[in-house]
This record gives sequence, C-alpha cells and structure tokens, in this order.
Amino acid sequence: MRIKELSERADVSPRLLRYYEEQGLLSPRREQNGYRDYDEALVERVEQIRSLLAAGLTTEIIRAVLPCLAEAASSQYPATDFVDRVRQERDRMAERLESLTKNLEAIDAYLDAVAAR
Repeated sequence: MRIKELSERADVSPRLLRYYEEQGLLSPRREQNGYRDYDEALVERVEQIRSLLAAGLTTEIIRAVLPCLAEAASSQYPATDFVDRVRQERDRMAERLESLTKNLEAIDAYLDAVAAR
C-alpha cells in the first residue's frame, strides 16, 4: 500500500510515517519509481510505535525493542546496559500507570458521588 493509505488506516500523517522511517522504525519497500510500498503488517506496527512513544519511550529504545516484540523468541541478546535502560523505562511506565490508576479511581469516586445526589 502507498503512504497515503497507511496514513489513513493508521490515523497518522504521511510526514509522521516518513519520520518513523528516518528513525529506523519502519522499513517500507521501494518500488522502481521510488515510491514507498508498505506491508499490511505495518498498520499494526505504526499503532505499536505510537503506543510506545505515548508511554514515554524514546525512538532509540523503540528501534531496538521492536524486533523483539515482533518475534516471540528473539535470538538476539542485547547488551546488559541496554536491558537495564529498558528495565528503567518499564519501571517508569509502571509508576505512571499506578498514578493514572489512582487518578482514575478518584475521578470515578467523584462521579459516583455526583450521581448519588
């Protein structure tokens, strides 16, 4: 599929898709005329990238982690310092999730109290 179709299906701009390609997060095939040709699987990949970025991961970490996420059993063993960095990011995400959960519970309690009036 062409960049416009992927853009529409993944609900992102073509410019953002080009940025993902520049960062090494996407690798579309190139046709003879130079046009990008995107696989069907890249719709899900773009959604995954957006989710990881929204969670606060950097494109550098995402680029390294994506192959592991794509393959259930990866034969690659990254450097210990990288694994530690990913662990730190995971812990940071868990803290944010805990905070968001508390805020959600507080909002739910407020809405329940308002509805009970």
